[in-house]
Amino acid sequence: MKSLVIIIHPTMENSLINKRWKEELEKFPEKFAVHDLYEAYPAGNINVEKEQKLIEAYEKIIFQFPFYWFSSPPLLKKWFDEVLLYGWAFGSKSGYKLKDKKIALAVSTGVDREGYSESGKYKYTMDELLRPFELTFKYVKADYKKPFIYYGSEQELPHEFIEESILSYLDFIVHL
Repeated sequence: MKSLVIIIHPTMENSLINKRWKEELEKFPEKFAVHDLYEAYPAGNINVEKEQKLIEAYEKIIFQFPFYWFSSPPLLKKWFDEVLLYGWAFGSKSGYKLKDKKIALAVSTGVDREGYSESGKYKYTMDELLRPFELTFKYVKADYKKPFIYYGSEQELPHEFIEESILSYLDFIVHL
């Protein structure tokens, strides 16, 4: 089953992890449909009908983004507000178009794993910080899965670490 990967990164050209993940996903068009929101909507004007039809066409959907001010880049919030509408995503007999679709997040963070722990720099875990996404997807009756998180991308990363993350990420999507 082909997976839809929606990428949300406002400065992809400066990315190490997300850029490399995207490059790798694009090597396998028979397995992954890659949809880059900032590329598709540089002015932020989202084509709601097009996005809804895209979502309807896939059973596995991954939202890939850098953890950005303890959330996602702003275009994803705008996408949620405009695409996940009453009568389509929830709230009516004809709604719930995401019902039972497998949905997960693939998140890169600048801080290491310890930073996102109860004893770490931020005192919160990624599970806690990503709870609004989990609640959103549960609200629309999607089958929300545990996220894929890559920690520490602001640090000087050896090339091998980045390449290892690719294998783990692809495996995560395939076995979602």
